[in-house]
Amino acid sequence: MNLNNFEKIYKQDPGLVALSIKDLSKQIEQVKEDAKLIKITDAYKGINKVVVNGMGGSNLGARMLESCFKEEFKCPLIVEPGYQIPGFVDDKTLYLISSYSGNTEEPLSVYEEVVKRGAKVVGITSSHKENKLEKLMIDNDIPGFIFSPLNNPSNQPRMGLGYSIFGMLFLLKKAGVLEIDEKKIDKVIDNLIKSNEKLIPEINSSDNVAKMFAQKIKGKIPVLIGAEFLEGNLHILRNQFCENSKNYADYLVLPELNHYAMESLTNPKNNKKNLIFWFFDSDNYNDRVVKRNDITKEIVKKNNIEFIEYKTKSFGKLSQCVEVLQLGSWVTFYLSMLNDVNPSLIPWVDWFKEELG
Repeated sequence: MNLNNFEKIYKQDPGLVALSIKDLSKQIEQVKEDAKLIKITDAYKGINKVVVNGMGGSNLGARMLESCFKEEFKCPLIVEPGYQIPGFVDDKTLYLISSYSGNTEEPLSVYEEVVKRGAKVVGITSSHKENKLEKLMIDNDIPGFIFSPLNNPSNQPRMGLGYSIFGMLFLLKKAGVLEIDEKKIDKVIDNLIKSNEKLIPEINSSDNVAKMFAQKIKGKIPVLIGAEFLEGNLHILRNQFCENSKNYADYLVLPELNHYAMESLTNPKNNKKNLIFWFFDSDNYNDRVVKRNDITKEIVKKNNIEFIEYKTKSFGKLSQCVEVLQLGSWVTFYLSMLNDVNPSLIPWVDWFKEELG
């Protein structure tokens, strides 16, 4: 695949993943307008913790919010996907059921028990005819955000993160958990539109940083390195490498990785052939984390393992989170082209669901 042949790129993308990435700013604009209709009653505002249950792409938005706004949240936000309900869930809990399709087995399975405990349930999902969560919300008068995924033509949850990130953001704002200046969101949208012009398929590799990174990563296992407010982005990007690129990836978080992971670089001996570390740098990190980041690069270099680095350019944590989200989405898209795979299809996930019944 020649990444400068944009006609061939679009032909290899019949599921319209590239268009979903392009339309991230439109997703956010749509949420900003639709969120005016979200109603949260006063009964939902006396909570002291938030639990989010969503699987795969449906919990990525919560993970980014949890790390991006860690210092601003007025109560803990915990992502607990699956069939289990934490023992602390009670009538002071805002329990958010997140399912892009509305039919995800795990979060739907806990609904009755969560209600028994008196938790304040809210939902977020896309609107379509066979959506069980949407029906549940309407039948039981559950507040939340039901969106029409007009600007996610791929219909893949991991590509509709403008809806889940900012939909949850407005839900939490209206529940009194978080304050956000909407002017910051306008700035995020402006930044996305401008930066997108440099990342789209029509821009040649010599001028397109996303294509450059994809070419560097091709044939290797990327290990993503970041810290603090960007931790949720690492989780998102790992997901997109796995599903868009069909390429194994993992991530490590500073400063925790400095207390165990560095010793693992020695073995197996083919680490230097198979791994590539991708460091995400930011001036918003704690000063000690910035120093740890630089020293960690030296250790990776001393172990003869290749690394690449990207320093955020926008101002503010939210803008930098969305900047990394956009860039990472494009990188995994271009890597799918280099790996000769369709970025929208997830054949093993589909097969697994059929076997599971």
